[in-house]
Amino acid sequence: MMIIKYARPLAWLLLTFILFVTVSPIGLRPETVTTVDTDRAGAYVLLGLAFALAYPKQWKLVAMLLIAGSVAIEYLQYFAPTRHPRLHDAGVKAVGAALGLLAGWVINRWRESKAPSTVPFAER
Repeated sequence: MMIIKYARPLAWLLLTFILFVTVSPIGLRPETVTTVDTDRAGAYVLLGLAFALAYPKQWKLVAMLLIAGSVAIEYLQYFAPTRHPRLHDAGVKAVGAALGLLAGWVINRWRESKAPSTVPFAER
């Protein structure tokens, strides 16, 4: 459960950072290392992965909230005068979140298969 211990605060910190970067004035946005779409997708891949590892039993709810949340967060840009929401950007974010969630789901399944069984060896 060590992963869950660190994944939960990390997931919420990532979400807070993404919210700030998304709705803050464009001048406060960090410099991009790659293309803007790659940065967007990468941030949401990490976010999806962190939330999938943090809440492995609620992955369906997390998936719905992150994918819908990516659209909602993009919509918040309507209230920031220097920002401009775009459906394309929301789509890139949703795909990134889905890929991160998928990676987290695979890791969680792998961890479950490697977990020691509670059934004694003689009864297997």
